Amino acid sequence: MKQYQFTFQDDKTLEEELRKLRRWVRSSLCSNVMIQIFTESLDSSRIAHVGETIGRILPEAVYAGCSTYGNIVSGDFSSGSVAVVCTLFEYPSTKVELLQYPMAPGMQDSVAEKLAGEVEKRPWVKAVEMLVTIRGMSMTSLCDGLSRVRPGVQIFGGGAFCEDLGKNDACVFSGTGGYMEHGVVFILFGGDDFHIESSYVTGWKPLGSFMDVTMADGCVLRELNHRPAYETYYKYLHIRDDEYFFNNTLEFPFLYREHGIDIMRAPVASNPDGSLTMTSNMRQGVQVRIAYGDPWTILDSVWKEGNRFLKYAPECIFVFSCAARRTFWGNSEVGKETEPYQMVAPTSGFYTSGEFLRTGDRVDQHNITQVIAIMREGEAKEHSAAEFHRAERDLEGKVSMINRLATFITATTEELQEANRKLRKIAVTDGMTGVSNKTAYLEKIHSLNQEIRQGKASFTVFMFDLNRLKEINDEYGHECGDLAIADTAQMLKKVFGKDHIYRIGGDEFIVILDGMQPSDIERYYQDLEQKMASNQHADRPYKTLLSVSKGAAVFQPGEDTEYQEVFRRADRVMYQEKAAYYTKHDRRRNRK
Repeated sequence: MKQYQFTFQDDKTLEEELRKLRRWVRSSLCSNVMIQIFTESLDSSRIAHVGETIGRILPEAVYAGCSTYGNIVSGDFSSGSVAVVCTLFEYPSTKVELLQYPMAPGMQDSVAEKLAGEVEKRPWVKAVEMLVTIRGMSMTSLCDGLSRVRPGVQIFGGGAFCEDLGKNDACVFSGTGGYMEHGVVFILFGGDDFHIESSYVTGWKPLGSFMDVTMADGCVLRELNHRPAYETYYKYLHIRDDEYFFNNTLEFPFLYREHGIDIMRAPVASNPDGSLTMTSNMRQGVQVRIAYGDPWTILDSVWKEGNRFLKYAPECIFVFSCAARRTFWGNSEVGKETEPYQMVAPTSGFYTSGEFLRTGDRVDQHNITQVIAIMREGEAKEHSAAEFHRAERDLEGKVSMINRLATFITATTEELQEANRKLRKIAVTDGMTGVSNKTAYLEKIHSLNQEIRQGKASFTVFMFDLNRLKEINDEYGHECGDLAIADTAQMLKKVFGKDHIYRIGGDEFIVILDGMQPSDIERYYQDLEQKMASNQHADRPYKTLLSVSKGAAVFQPGEDTEYQEVFRRADRVMYQEKAAYYTKHDRRRNRK
């Protein structure tokens, strides 16, 4: 495998470079010639002319490309408006094919299904590169569909962009399907002697505390911590909802963990109701943090990845890097984060509106990320260098200050979070028994009410009340009465687990469990009776008096419309049992 890269501004340069390339191709043994074209211009006639020129001078080549927010040539940012990357595959077994489809909202599932079918027809396929127009669309359904492509096939690529970050304009094109403003090009690679590996690098560090996604509707992020999502950017970063919103938030994405990996997600627009439109769906219930690009972490990450590539001995490297990374570094310094790859093998790529990568069986869309694919044919050849080391260099003083400030914020945030965790535990824990208190109970029933309204509720309620507590207090003192309450809590913990028990009054406990069938309730009762019978606190003077009255009820979907209905049934059963208990043990009392 060999690669030849160049940029051009005019037709003369293009023809000269292509003729050099033709001589190079025809003087070598090669099985396939693939040309990728990355352009900052969306001029369809200009792009068509480039394709015609390639077809005339190098008809054996297949070509594909897209519009970009800048290009990577020889491992550095390219100032040329059009970059051409030609890859020669030398092994007869290596195969390269192109597929192209229109792409618009509602078409993602069918496109993914078509690709999966085409890959299934081609057992030789080992990897799929994707160039796609994504602005203005959620890519979640496409990612879900691509995840069903034959296991083991690597999938990677980037979203087409244009030189104006504020616009949704973009295009893809190929010799197969021509020019499309809304489309996707898939490049299929494979063969017995073809080897490929893909990975990703971020380097962005989380800042501040976690925030809960409390309301989301597909790719519209509505609320964080029950407040309009936009307020987060204004409150913490003073980013206004104006024409510069997209540019200003690119450097400060949300970071969260999904499908076992770190994912960053940047908003593409702020809406009048305070919600944010994201490039892909965000799931309600996940926790996110604002992230910030840390130069030291970024450079350490890319150099570490470059050294890892050495062992693989690639012959070429493709990089799909988010436009925000170019914005973050600036044109003069952005090459620092692709430099180590060029030291391993010829490196090319472009700055994207979103990055895609299959990790395991799952395809995810990334933002503010580098997705990297390394390729070679045949067995790995030993590299002349055992390891590369980054030269020490001074970054700007302001970057150093920001780095230290970010470290300070992270450390103090972690300390505050730990203090808050301890305070939270104290605030919702009953000091006498160690189970949850009434504050935690009120939060739980609020959550149950929400689940009932959303049609997602499934729970069982147990109620317990200590018998003869007044008799214990009168005969042995209130200190023994408190011990009796604590002993009861300990036995409930052994049966139900501490996290499900709430002390809501002096000797009253409630247990709330997920799901359950009515037939399961008796099993819990029997377990509790055994624990009560084998009470370890045999030295207590009140041991023969210790018992509880109990009642339980299961939520009935379609019948129960609020949690109180379930709780009333359990309460009624408990007080019927309590009345029967006192009738048996003390005919002079009908209640405690």
